[in-house]
Amino acid sequence: MRAGPDAVQESRRILLGGAIVEVRRDGDVLVAPDGRRIAVEEAAHLPTVEPTKIFCVHLNYRSRAEELKTSPPAAPHYFQKPLSCLNGHRGAVVRPRGCRFLNYEGEIAIVIGRAARNIRIADAPAHIAGYTLANDFALHDFRDADRGAMVRVKGADTLGVVGPGLVRGWQPAEQMLRTRVNGAVVQESSVSGMIFSMAYLVADLARTMTLLPGDLILSGTPAHSRPVQPGDIVTVEAEGLGVLESRIVEGASGISAECGWPPGASEKVLGVALGQALRE
Repeated sequence: MRAGPDAVQESRRILLGGAIVEVRRDGDVLVAPDGRRIAVEEAAHLPTVEPTKIFCVHLNYRSRAEELKTSPPAAPHYFQKPLSCLNGHRGAVVRPRGCRFLNYEGEIAIVIGRAARNIRIADAPAHIAGYTLANDFALHDFRDADRGAMVRVKGADTLGVVGPGLVRGWQPAEQMLRTRVNGAVVQESSVSGMIFSMAYLVADLARTMTLLPGDLILSGTPAHSRPVQPGDIVTVEAEGLGVLESRIVEGASGISAECGWPPGASEKVLGVALGQALRE
């Protein structure tokens, strides 16, 4: 069931007067604990929370599995994004010069509120503080370099966009998740299109590790993740969670050729970047 509107509360982290301040949203205004007020549209947003860990699910929408012509997994597969990749609402997402396959992935992120370790699925919601939007950008030029590890593909600076706020009291049900590029819808799915529920993901990860307050679990993306170009504006939205906006920019320099694998465009890279085959 969805929570009633009176039970839903939203907080955001912004820069206010040179300091990081957690504010509450009151309509079109953000209110600081000391009473200062700023219009939502004028605020400089920061990532929603300060996590100790960021987990992502490889494949968790039926539409994505169908697009990649694979059977839904029997259990989730995960990877981690480094904390240094975090980016906020209206932040610039950098595509390094010389790379071609920077893909959007609109998602809903779970925010842990209470420490969780070895819990039941039924008890998992009590450990969730709330939810936020995410864009799990992927630099598929490094698919061959990572060989499934996702370190370079998902870990580059600016590729972990979360926000605009942490919404408490929101309950996943039939809400629509949409991604737009320059205003056009490019991804769309009901939250009910997930293979594994939010509670399942929390309980699964907590079987072997302690999830701490602020930790993020990105719950997967629907079909039609595709490359974007410098100059594009990408938004992710879901009923009750607002709109998360990113601006794509080109990096000032290219990838160093002194060491490591260079960006590539192999069959595997093209397959995943263009949604033609499962290589995840």
